[in-house]
Amino acid sequence: MAGQGLAAGFLQVPTVTRAYTAACVLTTAAVQLELLSPFQLYFNPHLVFRKFQVWRLITTFLFFGPLGFGFFFNMLFVFRYCRMLEEGSFRGRKADFVFMFLFGGVLMTLLGFLGSLFFLGQALMAMLVYVWSRRSPHVRVNFFGLLNFQAPFLPWALMGFSMLLGNSVLTDLLGIVVGHIYYFLEDVFPNQPGGKRLLLTPNFLKLLLDDPQEDPNYLPLPEEQPEP
Repeated sequence: MAGQGLAAGFLQVPTVTRAYTAACVLTTAAVQLELLSPFQLYFNPHLVFRKFQVWRLITTFLFFGPLGFGFFFNMLFVFRYCRMLEEGSFRGRKADFVFMFLFGGVLMTLLGFLGSLFFLGQALMAMLVYVWSRRSPHVRVNFFGLLNFQAPFLPWALMGFSMLLGNSVLTDLLGIVVGHIYYFLEDVFPNQPGGKRLLLTPNFLKLLLDDPQEDPNYLPLPEEQPEP
């Protein structure tokens, strides 16, 4: 019964959050069971473009290291802030949310190559946290019962905690930088004099992923409205 309740609860999680979290957990489980090796997953431009191992463009964002405190810590924040974004500012805009992942993924891959970063899941987590924090500036965050601060400080607190765990600060900093670029292009620049939206979600993604009735701004056509 407990397993059924857990499964039912997981199915209530928004689609993108559920898919990404499950992919991360399954990838780590496969490595733990020695079905896969981290050497098959990391980003390597030579193997991607010369050997056509294109899956590495995706798996670099799915592996957070072996099972342990660091893995569960990262999964907690991935699940929490990915879900809060999808149920909050991206509610009813699944295609826009996926496009944010794609934009961030491409930019992180390019910048990560320059910085010789091979696994970028932690950077993607930092990006999700950063975008949520900038869109929730007045929310107060309790950081493991130790600190209380406004949401915009959360990415920097996470980076400091990550450093204590022995992780590369460069990875978190990459996620923060990419998150800020996305936030600026999506939320700041369009509201400036002469500004406009530069990040336009492709129509095929909207047709594939969006249900118009899930959009909070959706207004049904007269023939769709129920009779009184």
